[in-house]
Amino acid sequence: MNSSTRNSVNEGGGGGGGGGVPRGLHEDAVVNSTTTTTTTTTTTTDANPNPPHLTATASNDTMPTPVKKRCWDQREALPDEPRCVICDRYAEYLCDQTDHDICSLECKATLLHNLSNTLPPPPKFKFLATHDECFYVRPNDDTVSTANQSSNTTTTTTTTSASQIDDLRKCIQVQVKGSAVPPPVLSFSSCNLPERLQENLETAGYELPTPVQMQAIPAAFAGKDLLVSAHTGSGKTASFLLPLLSNCVKYRLGNSSHHKKPLAIVLEPTRELCAQVEEQAKLLAKGMPFKTALVVGGDAMAGQTYRLHKGVELIIGTPGRLIDLLTKHHDMIELDEVFILVLDEVDCMLQRGFRDQVMQIFKSLFRPQMLMYSATVTPEVEKMAISMSRDLICVASGKPNTPNESVKQIAIWVDSKLKKQKLFEIIASKQHFKPPIVVFVGSRIGADLLSEAITVTTGIKALSIHGEKPMKERREILRLFLTGEVSVVVATGVLGRGVDLLSVRQVIIFDMPNSIKEYIHQIGRASRLGEKGTSIVFVNEENKNLFRELIEVLKSSGAAVPRELANSRYTVTSYSSGKQKKRKYGL
Repeated sequence: MNSSTRNSVNEGGGGGGGGGVPRGLHEDAVVNSTTTTTTTTTTTTDANPNPPHLTATASNDTMPTPVKKRCWDQREALPDEPRCVICDRYAEYLCDQTDHDICSLECKATLLHNLSNTLPPPPKFKFLATHDECFYVRPNDDTVSTANQSSNTTTTTTTTSASQIDDLRKCIQVQVKGSAVPPPVLSFSSCNLPERLQENLETAGYELPTPVQMQAIPAAFAGKDLLVSAHTGSGKTASFLLPLLSNCVKYRLGNSSHHKKPLAIVLEPTRELCAQVEEQAKLLAKGMPFKTALVVGGDAMAGQTYRLHKGVELIIGTPGRLIDLLTKHHDMIELDEVFILVLDEVDCMLQRGFRDQVMQIFKSLFRPQMLMYSATVTPEVEKMAISMSRDLICVASGKPNTPNESVKQIAIWVDSKLKKQKLFEIIASKQHFKPPIVVFVGSRIGADLLSEAITVTTGIKALSIHGEKPMKERREILRLFLTGEVSVVVATGVLGRGVDLLSVRQVIIFDMPNSIKEYIHQIGRASRLGEKGTSIVFVNEENKNLFRELIEVLKSSGAAVPRELANSRYTVTSYSSGKQKKRKYGL
């Protein structure tokens, strides 16, 4: 901070400069004005444990301005303005004890607590991509609050009222439904995590929680059953792994036994998702008494049963393979100590293809804590989740069941026999082709044939990926795609959910899926970590049962609706209000 433009507390709290009124913050004495001899004295009393409410005056004819107590009371910083070292908002004040830029009394208290624990104040934020999550990162910082030893979450030194909690939820765009919902946390260190887990978080680059993590993590620690809806890439995976890891490790340390039975199960719809979740769990659990078993088809069952026999804390798998193991090797797998069951992509897991298998696993457990997550949650899924839960809490981050706002949607009316030609035109166009891209199709044989046609016709290497390919081959295809050796992957729905595709900024939906819910999942692959992406969908009369919903989704996102779609006789409601938008994409 340049001392010529900002005033320390000893120089005065009301001096001018820049775009704000900088003031020093101190807890027990005086804020002196730089332009007048007037002073405002503030004292603290033993009855009030919170930092005092201070005011500062810039001149005799200026009304006192109250010092902001909470960080969310402060506005966002403009590009050239100083930023708070704790929360990155506008640093209206200088801390009188350290000369660091801060935005409020709350952040001052956090800063001083950090310094008392010999932790240096953090530099500015930067982005760091970690697997399937999006985190704001500040290296070497540990935003600490006073620990409440009687629970898994902690409280700050300032009492938070119900209205403040509601304001915070509005600020982070989180909606909750249920009884006794814990307040959001603003830092991972407010969760009373095991020391090694906290260290692993910092090493991996996790720092500030995302909005869904702020609310879902304390609710999970409170033992609540959860149904969480949040966009892909919003941090859902860490929001269930952190409380799961913490609770399992604490349980294991307090209940040692010779044979370690599983304590938690995570069910995923695809093998790729299972492998990704296990990788992230291992990263976070490094150096802790925590072992995992990956239970999926495509890998040898002998290796999976051996690992389970040796003892694990967490099983990550697909429902079919887990039931297969339970049936054929029931003597090796005892689930009587499992107390957490996670259903990721719950809307898919409770559909007919998986529902019976999931319910069979659920009924084999003794009242586990249910943690259920997805980007889309229908009323039917919510109803089933309620039937499987006790006192369910629903958490929605952002706008539930809506497309990712970072994805620009482009709908093109294309007859079925012309779809290949249109796809080849896009891929051959330097203006419109933005590799790496994922092309979604409706069948496995269609994926194989289309990938070959792309390679032959355009000269751009394309590979297909679907459920019939061996797990080893699928992993190699993903590796080639993510390292840039392959520019185009033609996929079935196997890549439509959750799988980490950080570099993808364009998806083409060659075959419209059977539901708008699945369409939302697929176009979400074009945006990771909040970056802008583009989706192109081919539409024709074969998709007539989705016309009405698709029009609503396109309109709500500000996307152009093809005239053929708007005027189709299958469109239930007329879309004749106003002039059609002109498509700017040039296709």
